[in-house]
Amino acid sequence: MPAKTDPFYVRYYSGHMGRYGHEFLEFEFSEGRLRYANNSNYRNDSLIRKEMWLSPLTISELKRIVAESEIIKEDDHNWPKKNVVGKQELEVRLSDTHISFETAKIGSLVDVQGSDDPEGLRVFYYLIQDLRIFVFSLISAHFKIKPTH
Repeated sequence: MPAKTDPFYVRYYSGHMGRYGHEFLEFEFSEGRLRYANNSNYRNDSLIRKEMWLSPLTISELKRIVAESEIIKEDDHNWPKKNVVGKQELEVRLSDTHISFETAKIGSLVDVQGSDDPEGLRVFYYLIQDLRIFVFSLISAHFKIKPTH
């Protein structure tokens, strides 16, 4: 019988409704798979979707990044609420802990410092930066590799 693994799930969404319609960036790590979507109607761009399977070592590194961020200890109660600029959502399941956050889009650390919970929002801000870099690096590496025959 295969070993039971701890439940692990991460989903991030950042988006808004604007002049060009619903524009968003979303990615999800679930059951060893990364799913990515980016929709921008600027200059009639179309929805970009990418999906890939990840190695157990890659998932292990992602779990480490999330766990070491200590985002599990945070609470979004005092974070800026979504507004016309847009919103961000983060959902994480790490072992037996499940969290879900929603906040306004954060432009820079100035927005973080000006919030009612700068310490907690800073944890969120840096984790999102790390996750986005992680996702873009995986996509870049995965889709540039040319198989040899």
